[in-house]
Parts: sequence; C-alpha cells; structure tokens
Amino acid sequence: MSFVPGIRFLSCSSRLAHSLPDLKYDYAALEPFISGKIMNAYVTNLNAAQEKYEKAFTSNDLAAQVSLQPAIKFNGGGHINHSLFWENLAPKKSGGGELHECAVKKAIATEFGGLNELIKRFNGELAGIQGSGWGWLVKDEGKLRVITTANQDPVSAVKPLLGIDAWEHAYYLQYQNVKADYFKAIWEVINWKTVDERYVAV
Repeated sequence: MSFVPGIRFLSCSSRLAHSLPDLKYDYAALEPFISGKIMNAYVTNLNAAQEKYEKAFTSNDLAAQVSLQPAIKFNGGGHINHSLFWENLAPKKSGGGELHECAVKKAIATEFGGLNELIKRFNGELAGIQGSGWGWLVKDEGKLRVITTANQDPVSAVKPLLGIDAWEHAYYLQYQNVKADYFKAIWEVINWKTVDERYVAV
C-alpha cells in the first residue's frame, strides 16, 4: 500500500468517507471472549488524515502531503485489517467457533492435519510477534499458509482469509498481559462461514 504526492483523496465530508463495516451482531455480543469496548480510532484518524491531505493537495503543499503519508498508511492499514477482523467474528449463539463441513475445513485438514493443529500453529506464530502485529490465515496459490504482519501493515500478494489482532489493545481490557489466554479464547468466536466464503471466492 503506497501513497504518492499528487493523488487526490476524498474529504471526510464526502459520502465515500471510510466507515466501520456493517455487522450482523452487536460488538458486545462477543463477550466474554472479546470485549465490547472496541476502538474505532483507525477509521476516524484515517478520515482525518485524508481530509488534511486533500487540503494540502488543494494548496499545493507538497511537504504536508509527504508528512501525512505515514498516518494514512498506518490508519489505512488499521482500517483494512480491523474491517476483516470484525467480519471474521461471530457470537457463540450465531455459530461462532463452529467449523462445519466445508471447503476450508477440508483444506485445513490437508494442510495442517485438522483445526486443532492449525490453532497450535497459528497461536505459536502470534506468540512470536515482536511488538505489535497481526496473525493471518491466507490462501497462497491455492494453498493455506499462516503468516504474520508487523504493526498495521495489511496483507499483500496473498489472499487473507482470517486475521487475528495481536495488538495490546485487543486483549488488555480482559486479559491484561496474559495474551496467550486471548489467543486461546478468540477461537471460540471465529466466524468460519466467512472464512470459507473467502476461501472459495475467486
């Protein structure tokens, strides 16, 4: 994801300003596994940065345009990642955590030996992240892989199927510094239906 001076961004007053995804559940419905006190800071800051960028573009302030690019990249990545993240979750009463027979279940069995083995591999990768970042189940040339990305960098070159936020803000309210408990609990609210839909989509 790159940004170069001269690219025009729509202002926050535009009907195309970024917003949180429409979900089929209330954020509080994920408790006790995930706190309902979610943060929408990324989309707010992304819209603010893009509005400033448009003003800088209009005034031909090249220095301001360059200085805003890190904020757009960071908050833009955060918005992309969190939009995928929230859509990958579902309350227990709506099937969260249940992986029924489907294409991605078969692929998980083939690539990892089953869901439990995938979870072990995935949680091991999450635990190995230095600082902040994300863990991902991705589709890479038809095969499943587990990868990590640093900070709020979005996935590139491969197709993200499932993302888990390993930033402190994702788990501290409930799990304090015991992030391993968060990594274990989040699988109870994974929306495998969405993961499968992403897997089979072209």
